Amino acid sequence: MSAPTIVLLVRHGVTPTTGQVLPGRAAGLHLSEQGLAQAAKVADRLEGLPLTALYTSPLERTRETAAPTEARFGLDVVGHDGLLECDFGAWTGAALTELAKLPAWQTVQKTPSEFRFPDGESFQEMSDRIVGALEQIRTRHAGEVVACFSHADPIKAALAHALGTPLDAFQRIWVNPASVSVISYGPEGEVSVLATNTTTGSLIDLRPPSA
Repeated sequence: MSAPTIVLLVRHGVTPTTGQVLPGRAAGLHLSEQGLAQAAKVADRLEGLPLTALYTSPLERTRETAAPTEARFGLDVVGHDGLLECDFGAWTGAALTELAKLPAWQTVQKTPSEFRFPDGESFQEMSDRIVGALEQIRTRHAGEVVACFSHADPIKAALAHALGTPLDAFQRIWVNPASVSVISYGPEGEVSVLATNTTTGSLIDLRPPSA
């Protein structure tokens, strides 16, 4: 039996504004000191895995999170626009406390499939984008182990799709900064979610159900 393709989804570490604003795709946002420490910890947790490729959203905070893993494994990180944060449009940079007061915030939380950010992307477009990117990556690296560094909402959408969960329920999935979630893609198209939102411990013992 052919080996499955294992894709590790890593959320970037914390920045000075994590949990306070919607940073979106704004340039110039870097990891905080805590975030840099989290990035180093991610590399430690992946130690021993047979990683063959690293992909990252082009934004600074994801590239900085991937950097210690890149150095540890001697792999060149490849930027992939499919792993980008959702385009929050006019909401980019807005304080979460202010956004939570808007009537549209209830749509974001309860029926996100119906929402498009003003001058930005819809959640459905974001979901289609990340799912398409992972399909491309896993096909390119069939039978290998790959790490993809991305953002909370795209990772949540990818996990929801892999679990067969409706997009309207994707907000129920939690993805912490510097967490690692794992999806296995079998050679016949079968999909298994091996882990979600893990923030501690080695990942060396993760195996697909058929192994």
